[in-house]
Amino acid sequence: MTFQNNKYQVIKNALPCELADFIFNYFLIKKNAVNFLYQNKLYSPNVILGDWEDPQIPNTYSCYGDFAMETLMVKMLPVMKKQTGLNLIPTYSYARVYKKGDELKKHKDRPSCEISTTLNLGGDPWSIFVEGKEVLLEVGDMLVYSGCELEHWREPFEGDICGQVFLHYNHEDGPFSDKNKFDGRPMLGLPPMVK
Repeated sequence: MTFQNNKYQVIKNALPCELADFIFNYFLIKKNAVNFLYQNKLYSPNVILGDWEDPQIPNTYSCYGDFAMETLMVKMLPVMKKQTGLNLIPTYSYARVYKKGDELKKHKDRPSCEISTTLNLGGDPWSIFVEGKEVLLEVGDMLVYSGCELEHWREPFEGDICGQVFLHYNHEDGPFSDKNKFDGRPMLGLPPMVK
């Protein structure tokens, strides 16, 4: 199965398991620290440290543009270009630590997500469905897909915890490249810009 034929493709071992485990544990420490600050009223929700306010998956910790995830997005760019055969630019990263019962409803992505990935960082396995086809990623595996074109979702999570990072890219010369370079931000690592 190739990306050019199906508009999605699994890349096995895209990230070495040791590195995926390191990033997963980093993100769990961050989640727990932010939760401590939040519970003790030392912090109010914001996108820089992450929060539990994402309407797509309510009450689940997520973070837009985390520095480590943005770095990973840049480091994966050569792999993405090679596997897709496309000239791509990075737009933004988004990471979540899913919990039991979470569900990702069927959807297509917004224009800053022409070519997307979900990369399994660790935890319990959880399938993603792309156009009705079930894909189960092992730790370090990455699913690359045309996020704006292909409907994708996850059924209710039966495990306890699952860490995933989404790395989003656009076609370098595509209709959204100028408007969505870095998702409208002046540089990577910043929160979403107020429009």
